[in-house]
Amino acid sequence: MADVAPEGSAFDARRYDSRMNDLLAGDAQDFFTSYDEVHESFDDMGLQENLLRGIYAYGFEKPSAIQQRGIVPFCKGLDVIQQAQSGTGKTATFCSGILQQLDYSVVECQALVLAPTRELAQQIEKVMRALGDYLGVKVHACVGGTSVREDQKILTSGVHAVVGTPGRVFDMLRRQSLRPDYIKMFVLDEADEMLSRGFKDQIYDIFQLLPSRVQVGVFSATMPPEALEITRKFMNKPVRILVKRDELTLEGIKQFYVNVEKEEWKLETLCDLYETLAITQSVIFVNTRRKVDWLTDKMRSRDHTVSATHGDMDQNTRDIIMREFRSGSSRVQYTPSGVLKAVCFSSSGCILIPENYLHRIGRSGRFGRKGVAINFVTREDERMLFDIQKFYNVVVEELPSNVADLL
Repeated sequence: MADVAPEGSAFDARRYDSRMNDLLAGDAQDFFTSYDEVHESFDDMGLQENLLRGIYAYGFEKPSAIQQRGIVPFCKGLDVIQQAQSGTGKTATFCSGILQQLDYSVVECQALVLAPTRELAQQIEKVMRALGDYLGVKVHACVGGTSVREDQKILTSGVHAVVGTPGRVFDMLRRQSLRPDYIKMFVLDEADEMLSRGFKDQIYDIFQLLPSRVQVGVFSATMPPEALEITRKFMNKPVRILVKRDELTLEGIKQFYVNVEKEEWKLETLCDLYETLAITQSVIFVNTRRKVDWLTDKMRSRDHTVSATHGDMDQNTRDIIMREFRSGSSRVQYTPSGVLKAVCFSSSGCILIPENYLHRIGRSGRFGRKGVAINFVTREDERMLFDIQKFYNVVVEELPSNVADLL
């Protein structure tokens, strides 16, 4: 793992459990309703024919666990709280629910989706556009780092759905370029990330501008008490589909750790890994932008073809870097933890902080695909690794000497 977490930020599973139990005790239980229906095929969900065509054309054959339970209640117009790890098809769950309910004869914004990062918002837009290809859906991503005037032009011309980051979406609402009158669905994706990034007040501000009877969906990989608390403000008898803690698996992702003892030994260990393993592409998460730049320079000086991305770069530069990585012209990508929320790769070497463990390595093995996560652990990190294994009910084994034969 990279830099030691700041004081007070270390993960405490016992405190989490206590707060969760307090929240779900007593009258809180009365706030939620249960939904137990399982639909094992998309054909059984009562979806529009052209939506089914889009789902199958996108490459889905069988719904994932969250899709089996989550699509239908959202399509019924119920408020939903759904928890599923990154990579299990959560995005397609709420995109399908939105696409099923849109009135395509009315070219007004009827669905608003908020995401914590530009990259994730743009990825959701692409998924919704692809799934709705045969429906003629008009969807637009409103994110920072792009032209405000262009956003205004597109919104004025008419769209069915908007996906965006809280800052830009609120700006468009404030300017009245995005009219809330027709919005009937409001989705918060990665709710825990949204709250950890300080978007709570902006989410409240946006919600105040929406129609009073809007349907609300909250989707997240983890569901801390703060995320459940925020639902009380927004939702009406929501359906709760929460993956139990012992069901939070990272199937398809082989997890290992390397005991590097000291922070300064990580670079040599990383270089040794790349000489030992036949890694086609990888993404490395570190904790600071400064370390991104430092590690990139060090690896390039050793003739590794690498790229780096972080929030200080303008959007065009980041888009170019991502295209290079996806095309294969760059084998390694470095990013501060939190920047790459919407990108996944076939294998991944990860240097992680515990609060983001599930989010980060969940991107390396998407639903139905494989990935590898290798954690660098110093002596100071050993307790954090123990807490991660206990909380997520996983076993992170020490990297074996014959790891090349296992991948």
